[in-house]
Amino acid sequence: MSAQPTPVALLHRGDPVDPPSGVNYPLVVPKSPFLVMTVVFGVMLGFAAYAIIVPLANQAFLGLGYMLRGGGDWQAYLADARAYRSPDGPVAGHLALALMIPVSLLLTRYVHGLKPRWLPSVQPGMRWRYLLMTVVVAAVLFNAVMWAQWGLGTMPAWTDGQPGWVGFLVLILLSSPLQAAAEEFFFRGFLLQAIGSATGRAWLGVVGSALLFALMHGVQNPALFAHRLVFGLVAGALVVVTGGLEAAIGAHIVNNILSYVYALFSVTVEGLRGVTAISWAEAGWNILAFVLIGLACWWLARKMNLATTTP
Repeated sequence: MSAQPTPVALLHRGDPVDPPSGVNYPLVVPKSPFLVMTVVFGVMLGFAAYAIIVPLANQAFLGLGYMLRGGGDWQAYLADARAYRSPDGPVAGHLALALMIPVSLLLTRYVHGLKPRWLPSVQPGMRWRYLLMTVVVAAVLFNAVMWAQWGLGTMPAWTDGQPGWVGFLVLILLSSPLQAAAEEFFFRGFLLQAIGSATGRAWLGVVGSALLFALMHGVQNPALFAHRLVFGLVAGALVVVTGGLEAAIGAHIVNNILSYVYALFSVTVEGLRGVTAISWAEAGWNILAFVLIGLACWWLARKMNLATTTP
């Protein structure tokens, strides 16, 4: 019986490599005798970072915010931040989650032995023009669906905005894109490539990463779980058919920012923070928006003739 590699032996300490030519995004991880074991090890490291590094960084950023505000009652500050009654809570969370971008790049390099530039796309690298265009597309379609809901009387009543909404909005606009990009780098990037390459099936990478994404959001009713699962499936499918993370990142950024913006003028950000259940009608409207954005971003990628396989 051959000896099994130790966890340390599963780390790739040599020079990183490029994937073979002509493979699509979920299958770019180089084949190796211990590919499945390496993938399992990498996924475990990734979730360990998610469970340990992110909470510690969140606490550190809250401590920094507390000092910048001049101190005071720490427990009161912490309660307001964690309930999202102050922008320090979401901003600290966003910045902490942003650390999953370098974590994902490091896992790609040292676990998969793949050059990190293959994580954003099969170009390789980030296709910035397409990313910016998907943000515009997602913003138009998300707003169209939301205003359709408002026209039918299914949106919450509008207010003049919660106190301090200007500062809240500025900080959310600066920090939320980092959090959205980080989740896509980890779930639709590292995890999708890991699962897809280990199984040899792109669709398993899409479904597996989407399921893990939905489950990681904690307590939620079936409608909210379905809403998040479908978002993950659409985002994963976009990664496959466009060859990169850009459309998924663009849709995620817009979804998160608009959720905060509409909450500032309706249920408040604190109310948004506490949501663990939505109706099936609300889930249906959101799923409609996801599907429309997915189709539009796919069409745009085809018009731009973006590569979907490695060169």
